[in-house]
Amino acid sequence: MLFSVRGRATVITVVASALILLLVLLLLMLLARDWAENQVARKAERTAERIAFDIATETGTDTGRGDLTVGPDDAPMVQVLSPEGKVVAAGEAMRGRPALAADRLADRQLLIDRRGCPDFLDDCVWMFGLRLRASPWGPGVMVIAASPLPSLLNVWLLPLVLVLLLAALLTLIAWWTWHTIGSAFVPVDLIRAEMADLDARGLDHRVPVPQTGGEIQALAETVNATLERLEEASDRERRFISDASHDLRNPIAGLQARMEVALDEPAGYDWKPMVRSALRDAQRLNDIVLDLLELSRLDTRTPQPEEPVDLAALVRREVGRRAGGAPIRTRLEPGVVVQANPVRLGRVLGNLLSNAERHAESRIEVTVARDGGDAVMEVLDDGSGIPEESRERVFERFARLSESEVRDPQGTGLGLPIAREIAEIYGGSLRIADSPRGARFVLRLPLTPDAGSR
Repeated sequence: MLFSVRGRATVITVVASALILLLVLLLLMLLARDWAENQVARKAERTAERIAFDIATETGTDTGRGDLTVGPDDAPMVQVLSPEGKVVAAGEAMRGRPALAADRLADRQLLIDRRGCPDFLDDCVWMFGLRLRASPWGPGVMVIAASPLPSLLNVWLLPLVLVLLLAALLTLIAWWTWHTIGSAFVPVDLIRAEMADLDARGLDHRVPVPQTGGEIQALAETVNATLERLEEASDRERRFISDASHDLRNPIAGLQARMEVALDEPAGYDWKPMVRSALRDAQRLNDIVLDLLELSRLDTRTPQPEEPVDLAALVRREVGRRAGGAPIRTRLEPGVVVQANPVRLGRVLGNLLSNAERHAESRIEVTVARDGGDAVMEVLDDGSGIPEESRERVFERFARLSESEVRDPQGTGLGLPIAREIAEIYGGSLRIADSPRGARFVLRLPLTPDAGSR
């Protein structure tokens, strides 16, 4: 579990939080120590000032016994030292003890305010002393008050509480991180479980989409969009197999029947008409196979060599190859050049012309022109046209309108889908535009830079 994303995130969060909280703890410890020392120093200072005032006013001191009166709010350790460092008076806690700061008296210092650790005391103390000009013990004596600094136990009492609080906070952070990340990954686990059971559920199944916003919702929506595309691809594949099997079965069955009939005929039978019919079936089989191969290359985006192609020259060449059918008129602007594979563009134009020949009543018109940075080639016929609601359907693979099936029952329904996919490969488009009569196919391709600047 610790090696999962959830575990690693929890460990990293806890470690980072621990470092931050430890830094805060250290700062609090330093602040607590400074605060405690300041409190002790102020207490010693107030005590020394009060004792000095009492001595100056000759109150609170028994000069005979050398006792100093120490109140409950005073520093407990009080001494009066002569200029020679002799204790001339002391509070009860310091009676019989050596001088607190005899070394400082030798330096004739007027004020003492420092930390000290005398050997005869168990703890370090903060000492505050001030020298008096006159006193019952003569001039130059020093009143010193000392208060014990907090021991390690007292100093670390607050940090100990903070350590316990730190442990509690880290436990809470670890639980919250583990729980929150686990909750965040619940939709991911559901998506994973749904995807793992996809074989049993089928491609029409969709994963649940959590309405939480952010990356998890986007992930679920992307997975569903991918499943939808896979389902569409699978449906297209099934339709392709069904339609291709149907289209291939008819000419194959015709070939078999004709061959069987030819074998059963007597030796003098005129076999040429039957062979011609079989040849037509073979040609149709060849057309279907070529269309399927082209679709396969287009689906896999198999690269083909490209070169500048003059659309006007391409139209003239393709129109010149066609014989019979409706007459074809052309209006060709010279110098309209695109970057593409000429064989594929020839296939596009050939498919469009074949479609126009099937539906034209009396004429076909092909135009080539510039439109901004695009080359535009249009193929128009004067047939019955294509209803607006069916204009996209004709670009679906194996889709055939009822009129097409009547006019050309041998068609495969692959010509227009192939033409559109070739146009899109070269960054263009193929669509059906409005026309007063008949169908108007509009092919747009980007001009080459040289052609676009003319």
